[in-house]
Amino acid sequence: MTARMRPPSVAELISEARHQTLESIVVRGFESLQPQQRLTVTEAGEKYTRIGSGGGHSTPWSLKRTPYIQEPQDTLTSLDFQGCIFVGPARTGKTMIHLNWTSHTVMTDPADMMLVHMDRENARKWSKGDLERYLQASTLVRQHQLTHRKDDNTFDKEFDTGMRLLLTYPTASNLSGITMPRVGLIDYERMDDNIEGEGNPFDLAQMRTTTFKRFGMTFAEASPNPNKEIQDPKWMPSTPHEAPPIRGIFELYNRGDRRRWYWCCPHCQEAFEPDFKLLRYPDSVDIMEAREQTFMACPICGGILEPGMKEELNEVGKWVKDGMIWVPVEKKIVERNGMKAARSSIASFWMKGPAAAYQDWGQLVEKYLRAMKALEDTGDDAPLRKTVTTDQGSFYIPLSRLSERSPEDLKTNAEDWGSTEEEPTVPHGVRFLIATVDVQKSAFVVQIQGFTATGDMVVIDGFKLRLSDRLNGAGEKLPIDPAAFGEDWDVLIDGVLLKTYPLADVSGRRMRIRATGGDSGGAEGVTGHAYNFWRKLRKRGDGLHRRFCLVKGEPSKTKPHASTTWPDSSQKGKLAIAKGDVPVILLNSNLMKDRVSGMLARRVENGGEDAGKGGMLRYPDWMPPWFYNQMTTEIRTEKGWENPRKRRNESFDLAYYALGLAIRPVEQNVPYVIFNIDRLNYDEPPVWAADWDENELVFGGDVQQEAVVSKTPSFAELGKNLA
Repeated sequence: MTARMRPPSVAELISEARHQTLESIVVRGFESLQPQQRLTVTEAGEKYTRIGSGGGHSTPWSLKRTPYIQEPQDTLTSLDFQGCIFVGPARTGKTMIHLNWTSHTVMTDPADMMLVHMDRENARKWSKGDLERYLQASTLVRQHQLTHRKDDNTFDKEFDTGMRLLLTYPTASNLSGITMPRVGLIDYERMDDNIEGEGNPFDLAQMRTTTFKRFGMTFAEASPNPNKEIQDPKWMPSTPHEAPPIRGIFELYNRGDRRRWYWCCPHCQEAFEPDFKLLRYPDSVDIMEAREQTFMACPICGGILEPGMKEELNEVGKWVKDGMIWVPVEKKIVERNGMKAARSSIASFWMKGPAAAYQDWGQLVEKYLRAMKALEDTGDDAPLRKTVTTDQGSFYIPLSRLSERSPEDLKTNAEDWGSTEEEPTVPHGVRFLIATVDVQKSAFVVQIQGFTATGDMVVIDGFKLRLSDRLNGAGEKLPIDPAAFGEDWDVLIDGVLLKTYPLADVSGRRMRIRATGGDSGGAEGVTGHAYNFWRKLRKRGDGLHRRFCLVKGEPSKTKPHASTTWPDSSQKGKLAIAKGDVPVILLNSNLMKDRVSGMLARRVENGGEDAGKGGMLRYPDWMPPWFYNQMTTEIRTEKGWENPRKRRNESFDLAYYALGLAIRPVEQNVPYVIFNIDRLNYDEPPVWAADWDENELVFGGDVQQEAVVSKTPSFAELGKNLA
């Protein structure tokens, strides 16, 4: 146990006399001479902590629902450790450790404490919420709190023993220049990994406790952060309990003795770690049926564990250090063969989702299945990433990082859907086309992508426009210079925007391109000419400006997949490049490239088979070698997508431009055409996404559509056309 702080001095007692009677001061003076109780944090929590509901009702805290937090919170008073780490899923009861530690400190072992929340606003909310309800409900603790305004405010609480409880947030100034024996970090994963360039929050906080040596303690807890990525996607654990190389709470866990929570199977009496992968459920299209029939199978004997057994399994569960094994039959924990128990000045704990007291197995399965369906339908892995980390308490490796595909892998899985001698064809199933354009020094690089009702993106064509309509003295066309000559952009009208492709059904019909996305950035001069080209299209009066969408990559992790901005709307001068009249679609390059890479991975994993599974990126077998090289140039790192060798990557960029345009949601007052394919109902599609026989983008050929053209459209059809 740590050394308790001195009792209040006479001067301190007298300073509060105006709020108390002489008799109460004398009684408190004698009470301060009594020896402090010797309780563990758990015992203090059960004796003094009450959980307030916010409506005036409260209940005593009990270990019964969350027995797994006993060992971590009791470690906080151990002289063998100066740090404690707890990794667990949401709804585990982690926050109660901070409150029980506070009860123990106030009632049995007074010392200054500092609790650090993720930011100022959340610190304020937690102070006015959880902390205030705890202090109001825990009356025995509350009796020792000084309630004068200077002693009781949002970020500072003082008690009659002289103890201070500070609530703060992670900044370099807040975590330096102060000596504090006990520091708790709440929801550590949502804090910055490097506070103003001075280091991570845990190391800065632990520096505050160094003066107290064995009597100092720094505690951090969190659920894994879905936005923090593994440093090495091919990592393999070197010890049974090692966590992957991920910055934040997992890195801190690896510093410690790496304890995991184990259950004892009631059927075979063997120990195992409860993990989501042990849950079993029917392979049914009805997700709710899968949820209702979920159970766990013992990995050793296969015995069935029902959801109602969780409380009993937790009650007899054990924390096991790395290098040790639990032998329930012998009622002891022993060293693994050839290993020794991990040793560290930090006690670290990691528990998975199925053991969490307030997590339901069926709910875990439902969230997982719905996330998998979202991934299959849209290619978006955000729901899956969240449920694997926050709910299951595990780590997530994006599909795009599981392997580094080679150009040969892609080429092996190319398709032969036929083409004419003169030009590529639109394969069966493609409902509409999106062209994308990248601006280079002396060319426009163009790629044409089609989209199917099953969620495939199909590369139709790829080429460069190299010659402008400007002529030299000999009457020959000059090379394109998009940065210098605004008129050079006019080649995009006939060369891309109005371009059509024959259908693969050999009917003679052709399909128009519904929209073109053009990069609005590049060398000096490109942006201005791009904006002016869009203005020129608007002046034509034929609606072509709605089909030419200016795009720009935005790597920020906090931005949505796609959104529209009107750049520099404050600039009104004649020379201003952007006057707030040209919309630019911002695409989150990291998120969009993740989705494209995932679509590529599904194509490769499918082994070149039929694309009926959907959600793939497909391409024809006649594409030149540079296409495959450019699609595999970039690699996914913890920071995002990078091009370490600075090689050409236009095909990859143009693919994510197209996908970004396709998924862009409906936005008010934006003139560009809308696709919103993540919400598109292909059972009742708009006419531009209909089957070929009814598709407004398809024209000509042997199959005439005179009846469709002459028919008076219904209100429903008019609505689809407006979309």
